[in-house]
Order: sequence, then C-alpha cells, then structure tokens
Amino acid sequence: MDLLPVEIKVNIEGDVAGALTALGASQGVLMTRRIWFADDRDGAAQGKLLLLDGGVIVRFRVGGGRDDLTVKLRPCTREQLVGRFSAPFEVEQLSVTYRIEEDWSQNGRVLAASLVHDHPPGVLEAAVEPGGDPNAPIDAVQDQFVHACARDVRFDGLVALGPIHSTKVEDVPLDDLEVDLEAWSVAGLDFLEAAIRVKPKDGDDEDELRARAERKQRKLEEAVRERGVTLSEVHDSKTHRVLTALVAAAQG
Repeated sequence: MDLLPVEIKVNIEGDVAGALTALGASQGVLMTRRIWFADDRDGAAQGKLLLLDGGVIVRFRVGGGRDDLTVKLRPCTREQLVGRFSAPFEVEQLSVTYRIEEDWSQNGRVLAASLVHDHPPGVLEAAVEPGGDPNAPIDAVQDQFVHACARDVRFDGLVALGPIHSTKVEDVPLDDLEVDLEAWSVAGLDFLEAAIRVKPKDGDDEDELRARAERKQRKLEEAVRERGVTLSEVHDSKTHRVLTALVAAAQG
C-alpha cells in the first residue's frame, strides 16, 4: 500500500465561541450542517453503541449543499481492507469516494477507512427523521465494503441518533498551518475540534512522512495553546462522547 495521508485532530474544551474567535475562525469559509449517526436500534434501546464499539461508523451530514452518507471503519487494520478496498479509489459517476488515512489524536494513532457517497440536497433527510430507515440509503458499494472488511457487522435495524448541529470553518490560517475548525452542539454538549491533513510528498518514505506529521502535530498544539485555548485532556473521541449522550437522552 502507498503512503497514506495523516489527519491530525485536537479537541478543545471550554468556551467554544471564544475559542473560535481566538483561533481566527472569521478568516475561514463557514458552513453549517446537521449530522446524524446510525447505530443498532436494539443496542441503543439498551444504552449500547454496538456499531461504534465494533469500530463501524455510519454518518449522515445534511446541509451546506454537500449532503453525504459515510460508512467508516475506525480503528481498522490493513489486513481487514481486502480486494478493491485495499487502496483508495473514486467513482465519479456514482459520487463515491473511498479513502484510507491515518487518524492521529490525543487518543493515539489509528487507521481509518471511509466510503463516502455524496447525495443531492434533501435526499437523506427522510432516512434520519423519526420513523425513518437509516439503512435505506446505504448503497451497494458501502454494503460490500462492510461485508468484505467487517464481516461480523450487520446493518439490521438501525436508528438515527441526532441531529448534531455542526459549524465548520475550513482553511483557517494558523501560523503556517491551514486548519479546519468544527464545532458540534447537541444534548447540552459543545465541542470544538481543530484538524489538519498531512499528505505524502513525492520521494517521501514512511519515516519522513511520520516525522513531518509529528512536527505539524506539535505546531498545531502549540498554535492553539499560544492563543489561550485549552486542549482537552479527555481521552475519548467526540463521536463516542456525543453518541453516548444521545443514547442516554433517548432513554430519558
């Protein structure tokens, strides 16, 4: 497998609006969306996140003119990614993109593989409304992806959890970095994540790419701290924290 891009994320605690201002969000391109995740209906009724805990994420994003449905394996291993899913690809006529990348955060470094299907605005809303079927828009390629690479997982009886209100600001200049900022608000919780991507360069080997990503990770953390913004010390992903809260809220 060729060298993979690295997505580096830091989570921010405290005053989200203040952090957005301090990090220069006004200089970026703003987009607002609503996000739902789908998980096993019976499990969610018992307060469990069976898909998420099994490393499978099903995410719907609606709004901003860029609706999409993503099926992601995180964490996964290279050995899991078999057949056509062993390397990234794009099918333009189907609006499908398959990505493999390393995902770095304070939780560690994991491999993530995601199959994204873009949809026209409004197409996905019926699937995530109360009483809707989140399984219905999952396409044949996404189903094949899960069947081939996560064989123990079945999409039987899904329930949509959300909506999460997302405000994303792309390409914010932070020192010599271009940073994407995304704020999530749901169930009384507010989160902010800052992220950058480090792409392989021609002539890179694995050690060179890793060293450059580590430098940029330090730069990102330092740039955030230098602006008086506090990095989270919670070793739990924002996805898991948000879905745990949504399942708890649904149980009353």
